[in-house]
Amino acid sequence: CPQNNWNLFAFPSECNFSGQKFNLNLVKLIKEGNLVGLPSQQQQGQWMVLIDAAKGCATEPPNLDVYPADFVVCSFYKIFGYPTGLGALIVKNEAASLLNKTYFSGGTVAASIADIDFVQKRKSIEQVLEDGTISFLSIASLQHGFKIIEMLTTSAIALHTSSLATYVRKKMLYMKHRNKKNVCIIYGQEASKVADLKTSPTITFNLKREDGTWFGYREVEKLASLSGIHLRTGCFCNPGACAKYLGLSHSDLVSNFEAGHVCWDDNDVIKGKPTGAVRISFGYISTYQDAEEFLKFLQSSFVSKPIASSNGHTLSMNTLNLVDNQSQQVVPDVRLKSIIIYPVKSCQGFSVQSWPLAAGGLKYDREWLLQGSGGEILTQKKVPELASIRTLINLELGKLFVESPKRKDKLQISLLENLTHLTAEVDVYGQRYEVESYDENVNTWFSEAIGRHCTFMRCSSSKKSLCTSTGQNGRLCRDTRSKLSFVNEGQLLLISEESVSDLNSRLSSSNGNGKQHVLVDAMRFRPNIVISGSTPYREDNWKRLHIGDAYFTSMGGCNRCQMINLHQNAGQVIKSKEPLATLASYRREKGKILFGVLLNYEDGSSGEETVAERWLQVGQEVHTST
Repeated sequence: CPQNNWNLFAFPSECNFSGQKFNLNLVKLIKEGNLVGLPSQQQQGQWMVLIDAAKGCATEPPNLDVYPADFVVCSFYKIFGYPTGLGALIVKNEAASLLNKTYFSGGTVAASIADIDFVQKRKSIEQVLEDGTISFLSIASLQHGFKIIEMLTTSAIALHTSSLATYVRKKMLYMKHRNKKNVCIIYGQEASKVADLKTSPTITFNLKREDGTWFGYREVEKLASLSGIHLRTGCFCNPGACAKYLGLSHSDLVSNFEAGHVCWDDNDVIKGKPTGAVRISFGYISTYQDAEEFLKFLQSSFVSKPIASSNGHTLSMNTLNLVDNQSQQVVPDVRLKSIIIYPVKSCQGFSVQSWPLAAGGLKYDREWLLQGSGGEILTQKKVPELASIRTLINLELGKLFVESPKRKDKLQISLLENLTHLTAEVDVYGQRYEVESYDENVNTWFSEAIGRHCTFMRCSSSKKSLCTSTGQNGRLCRDTRSKLSFVNEGQLLLISEESVSDLNSRLSSSNGNGKQHVLVDAMRFRPNIVISGSTPYREDNWKRLHIGDAYFTSMGGCNRCQMINLHQNAGQVIKSKEPLATLASYRREKGKILFGVLLNYEDGSSGEETVAERWLQVGQEVHTST
């Protein structure tokens, strides 16, 4: 009989993507059978209603006396900010009898027999639905959250958070670039309704440059983290709303996936369209000062400003040119100041007065690495302890020496032997390498040095990565036909002392308000070669370099990450927000924070042809062309 059919209608009280609040009168309409727009056969039977209040409960929980839903889902994390992963399903007593699970697990049965089909479930609904061991420690902490809510009252929290969101939303809508174009595109909140104190405490948006292109949400997230601002980016596990507000068709979504875009990756803009958005949310503990800090962050990081010249006229940023663009220039006063080799990826390097070049750049540079027990490549991002491992190569002895403060003995590895000759392949940032491993004694030494199990590997000299125009999974490679060791992109990194000095002057200016004085040297950026005698950032325009009898091709600027914010002090790895935060204020280009230049060595060989070994030496002149 159709009247005995049971139907379930589920809807959210508030959209977690846009913050749009839905009319809870839907509960009454559905319960009374007053559905509009559904085929008649779908209206037959009785309807149950579930309100997903995971987002809405934080500021406006549904009144079940007025809106008698059968089920309500809520998230305690959204209400209190703690603990994560804990929520509740509220079930109306009359609806409980309809919940008959077809499976059972630990804690939900009164009796069961293993080898025949016999099971007796427990009596009460909560006993039947709570599978396994409940999170009793997290549940015990909820009482403290409820005390705060009881003290503040939900209505006051709603007023407070919506006031903050309304204030920020208005300010964002008024933000303009110097060409009067809008900076912020806000989703789901009409400008005419921003004064409504019933508005959501959530603001979802994307940002535009003055030329109309989009700032990627990953760029926004990266810069926000440097300012101590926590926000969420992407589609927030709501693909339907994400596609709707971003105007992404089915074909767009499929095309993005085929282009390599998946959840949690860095592909934030594809074919000129954002693939996700940025979301901020205010809670009961948020303050007006928090709102102001966020607005100042947007203003300083993303809003273009007019630049006044000395004669009082306004200049556009793109009319400024800090370096001379000559088709050919020789700068005789630029010299090679330092050469640094990093034999083991992410470990300390060592300086030399002279060093030979090989097909992959500086000989033995990043020729070894450590692989974790799960097959992952270990770097300082994951294992800061790598920064304490010191390395040195003695070419005359033909040995690599490795030291660690956690090991009394110094490891000595022959450059020519001691390999087990067991070969394997590893993937390093989309590039495939054939590697050879060492015996267990070497692996044990490194495992004790970094406090986790690892395997020491060497890039096979005959099978170094050959970087072509497109890498694995369509990953674009800057190089055309160059051999790479375990470097990320270019074979060598060049840093200019004058550019470092300019950065330090900016750091000094920004720290003049009583903050701790932060200065950096060139070694903070893990360069292979350091030059002196140029002007700040002149290296940005260099296309080709001639040092001694060696030639190098510039592959463009080096995109910096938070690794440059790590430094060692008394054996401890210290994290800060500098110098990346300052670099982001003036060295940002299309989502990248550039400092230093990546180079590839032109070894002049083709196929099996043997070329005489060339050397770099400190003091050599650096000739450049643009």
